[in-house]
Amino acid sequence: MSAREVPEEVQRYVERFAGVLTSTGLPRMPALVFVCLYTSEADSMTAAELAARLDVSLAAISAAVRFLTPPGIITRERPAGQRQDRFRVDADVWLTIMRQRDVALAKWEEQIRAGLEVTGRDSAAGRRLAESLEFFEFMHTELTGMLARWEARKARH
Repeated sequence: MSAREVPEEVQRYVERFAGVLTSTGLPRMPALVFVCLYTSEADSMTAAELAARLDVSLAAISAAVRFLTPPGIITRERPAGQRQDRFRVDADVWLTIMRQRDVALAKWEEQIRAGLEVTGRDSAAGRRLAESLEFFEFMHTELTGMLARWEARKARH
């Protein structure tokens, strides 16, 4: 089956899942590229294969992979002796994404603490910041624990 020959129901799923990701903040083309790679039977795809499968330009694929590669949502590799990069989604991509959320929560928590130092806890802003800090401390602690439990679970299986 070539890059273009994907069952219609799979292509509809790619569109639906990409739509969900787009509705939660991921730009459309990176969402399509991610889901295309994620649902591909191939371990990896070239930019040309992605462009053919999604029926978009190479420039659109290039922009999408530039968006998805730095945070580790997809990885780029060039097999020895080949001239084209190949892109893939690691099996633990969701863990990678959630670890990044955990780092973001810690950074937000740090900034909220800094805001509390500036506003004080007795102002309206300070009360909002204090409530936010409590929420982010809770979320950070819970997410860190969940990630550790997931890794322990994976190690057992």
